[in-house]
Amino acid sequence: MAVLTDDRKASQLLESEPSFPSTRDCWHCGFERDLCLTIVVAGASGDLASKKTYPALQFLHHNGFLPRKVAIIGYARTQMSDEQLRTKLRPRLKGSEKEVDKFLEGCTYVSGSYDGSEGWQKLAAVLEAREAKHRGCPCGRLYYLALPPSVYPQVCTGLKTYCDGLPSVEGSWIRVVVEKPFGLDLQSSEELAEELGKLYPESQLYRIDHYLGKEMVQNLFVIRFANMFTAPLWNRNCISNVQITFKEDFGTQGRGGYFDSFGIVRDVIQNHLIQLLAMLAMEKPLSIHPDDLRDEKVKVLRCIKPVQPHNVVLGQYTAADAQPGYTDDPTVPAGSKTPTFASVTVFIDNDRWAGVPFVLKAGKALNERKAEIRVQLRSTPHFVFNGEPEAMRNELVVRLQPDEAIYLKLIVKKPGLEIDTAISELDLDYRQRYPGVVIPDAYPRLILDSIRGDQQHFVRRDELRAAWAICTPILHLIDAGALPVHPYPYGSRGPPEADELLARAGFVKNSRYDWHEAGAARL
Repeated sequence: MAVLTDDRKASQLLESEPSFPSTRDCWHCGFERDLCLTIVVAGASGDLASKKTYPALQFLHHNGFLPRKVAIIGYARTQMSDEQLRTKLRPRLKGSEKEVDKFLEGCTYVSGSYDGSEGWQKLAAVLEAREAKHRGCPCGRLYYLALPPSVYPQVCTGLKTYCDGLPSVEGSWIRVVVEKPFGLDLQSSEELAEELGKLYPESQLYRIDHYLGKEMVQNLFVIRFANMFTAPLWNRNCISNVQITFKEDFGTQGRGGYFDSFGIVRDVIQNHLIQLLAMLAMEKPLSIHPDDLRDEKVKVLRCIKPVQPHNVVLGQYTAADAQPGYTDDPTVPAGSKTPTFASVTVFIDNDRWAGVPFVLKAGKALNERKAEIRVQLRSTPHFVFNGEPEAMRNELVVRLQPDEAIYLKLIVKKPGLEIDTAISELDLDYRQRYPGVVIPDAYPRLILDSIRGDQQHFVRRDELRAAWAICTPILHLIDAGALPVHPYPYGSRGPPEADELLARAGFVKNSRYDWHEAGAARL
């Protein structure tokens, strides 16, 4: 009889083990063709609903992404008829009059309070009457909360108490989409999550961060994990520093009262930029299952130590060039020290990224509108050409807005008889490479994901907790006025102290690089 080797024994043992597939292995997203879908927009009379939610739904409707049996019901405290809602929405919608009319025909309205029972009972009756016309079909209810988080608990309580009675047909579901901000710090975020978690499980909650729906953010995931050339470079041995930048060229524009209660760190850095950092720095997930991807984001976020005061520069814009300063906004409290600019350096304490500075920068009333990720590599060792290698760095630049693009900066030979070097770029400009292709806004993509049941681009509770843990200590110092807020003129690059912070992070501006394309944003 042949003697089995240890390897063959182990192999046979594994083959004889029963298979226990994970629920993630059986995952799929999508919806049934005969789905009876009802989208309830809570807060339908507000600005967010008219500016973002309804135009996104119209885009999906016009392009055939919604099921045939779809209805959109607005709910808010404002007394309003169906026709008044349609009149309010019409200026925000795009397309011909016929296309707009076709969409608005499916939009109705129910008025009611958020903390009583009468309005929710009226809404429940409308839902049940509609679904009764489609007996035997799976029914989906998407509750989109275009509301401030302060009313989430009472709204979700009303929905759960009165609007939770789905028909018992296989494939039916209820999902709740909630907008940021999710609290003001770690404690308030956890309190809100606990309240909502008692009403709806994590599988039904879709915390929307619209940056995760942007085309180039989703492309970043593909660039990182579908290309072999990035793998050996994506670590502390090759990368010197990373910048993630969000710049707006306008101020608060009369919304300063709202902004003043949050500030730029809560408004942009804690959510949008931290999410970009996680996508940039995480390990490759096992699959594209939403929880496999979010598991990796949580792992890397938990490796980031809380922000230290010496790694923060704050600013507030002042009047310049006939533009008002932040405190000139009549809605802003007199003497406010709320920062409208922040530059923050964080470090990821793991094997891949130890010692690499990640600079997160966001500001209002700056010199340009831009959102980009800039990965700067270390200088080339043993540089045998003319020139200073420290001033010539390879960079990968991903521009999220405006004009989506990806640039890889390379050191090349200048044309001519001499061996001289210059910085040039491999350039993927989406307008030129994909002419005529409409890149949708983030909201249609994320709403469609929620209808399909794909939580990949939504924030999970433990992910939210990890993000708040990074920012909460420094936010408490900002709230207490313990950090200086530097003035900077409207339309400038921000406070000069931010350049000093960037230099400490090791960023080197390429001294021999010129960007020639007319009309393009200079990199």
